[in-house]
Amino acid sequence: MLPAAKPDETPYRLLTTEGVRTVEGPGGRTFLEVDPEAITLLTETAMHDIAHFLRPAHLAQLQKILGDPEASNNDKFVALDLLKNANIASGGVLPMCQDTGTAIVSAHRGQHVLTSVQDEVPISQGVYNAYTRLNLRYSQNAPLTMWDEKNTGCNLPAQIDIAADTHPGHETEYEFLFMAKGGGSANKSYLYQETKAILNEDAMMNFLDEKLRTLGTAACPPYHLAVVIGGTSAEAALKAAKYASAKYLDTLPTEGSASGHGFRDLDMEQKVLKLTQDFGIGAQFGGKYFCHDVRVIRLPRHGASLPVAVAVSCSADRQCKGKITPEGVFLEQLEFEPGHYLPDVTHEHVGSEDEAVQVDLNRPMAEVLAELTNYPVKTRLALTGTLVVARDIAHAKIRERLDAGEEMPQYLKDHPVYYAGPAKTPQGMASGSFGPTTAGRMDSYVDQFQAAGGSMIMLAKGNRSKAVTDACAKHGGFYLGSIGGPAARLAQDCIKKVEVLEYPELGMEAVWRIEVEDFPAFIIVDDKGNDFFASVSKPIARNIPVREGAK
Repeated sequence: MLPAAKPDETPYRLLTTEGVRTVEGPGGRTFLEVDPEAITLLTETAMHDIAHFLRPAHLAQLQKILGDPEASNNDKFVALDLLKNANIASGGVLPMCQDTGTAIVSAHRGQHVLTSVQDEVPISQGVYNAYTRLNLRYSQNAPLTMWDEKNTGCNLPAQIDIAADTHPGHETEYEFLFMAKGGGSANKSYLYQETKAILNEDAMMNFLDEKLRTLGTAACPPYHLAVVIGGTSAEAALKAAKYASAKYLDTLPTEGSASGHGFRDLDMEQKVLKLTQDFGIGAQFGGKYFCHDVRVIRLPRHGASLPVAVAVSCSADRQCKGKITPEGVFLEQLEFEPGHYLPDVTHEHVGSEDEAVQVDLNRPMAEVLAELTNYPVKTRLALTGTLVVARDIAHAKIRERLDAGEEMPQYLKDHPVYYAGPAKTPQGMASGSFGPTTAGRMDSYVDQFQAAGGSMIMLAKGNRSKAVTDACAKHGGFYLGSIGGPAARLAQDCIKKVEVLEYPELGMEAVWRIEVEDFPAFIIVDDKGNDFFASVSKPIARNIPVREGAK
């Protein structure tokens, strides 16, 4: 169903020739023996690389934004910050994003590949080694009961899928796709069960206009967007969308046939890309670059079903290919020196740093609110002072205290709250990678917290519900958007001190106090009921349907 119409042109580097050998078998067939240590080495190296390096093509797309006269200054500001972040992460100490993701390994094993163990074991060992040895975050929660969970403390289990590869010529090849999928981008995978009624261009474009806007910015655009139309099952459509977002299906044919294979529709890819450019959402804070590119895959379907799957790869575009062959163990060559994608002079691309409003947070909350009310939404800020960090579990615990009649903690009254959770802190540094998490998960707390005098200024990524806009208008609060993606740059350049305030037993979910300097942010929701995202979330009427036969 997913045939390759052209050869794989992925550049690879050799990791080792050890742990692989060919042996002769019955019938004159050649077999490839693979030691478990070779699989572990490949997996561990891949997980290291995708936490710190990006594909050259992705970096070139960020660089392109800086030179595009149609890109907004906010587009360019985000792109430049992401390029700076990539340069810092390439040092191999700070991962590019604090949410270092669920480890996902999809493997295709040739029918003449021999191993001595269950292959999931050395793959899992490689994941374990990478996450426990590097400055990565443990995000996997094991269910103890239906309601109780415990962090596994090593980021296992990984999602591991191993399939047989029976293609001629692949008998002694073992191919891999390694991914690290953070919660933000994983949560933006969608399945819609539609009908043939949308199988025409006008209806499909109207459908996508509505649905793609709901992606919002919580998954850190600019995105690599994948849309899959059709599929022999819902899960087949979703899996194809995930593969397509990783460029794993780029070798598909570009035309269909009566045999029922899938294909890429290059014309629709350009039309959908143009659609996203016209949204006005841009690279998080208004502009053209909501997406770097689009993949549209058309699959066969049952006549009574039309699944449509949507997936994205975010600004932390973390995936790479690997393979084990008779020649050795190979891994896709990512860009180890991204510095040459940075412009020589940055201010001409994004405007002077003086354009950002300097905001001193080391003042009474009333004074900070009185300053913010003078500026419209989309205003760029540079924050200096104290932030309190709290996210899901901490918010739930504070709500329990309020419901029990206790006071709002003073720290949430005195300081803005930053929704985030850090990765491990490297030795000798003030902070590990420490970017924002998705704001929408805390929406249900805002009205109650602001009524109690807390959360008057919130800082996170992504769009929020109308309930938050209403609460800010009622209580005089603000929601500030932080750039989703450049967690390494924020840790190195902006975060000067980190200490636990409360709930240390929660690990990265604890309440933290951090000191920041020139921390970039944008006003998204103000105290007057204005919401930047509200203006770009409504579909545009593309045409007016006319009843057949009407004049």
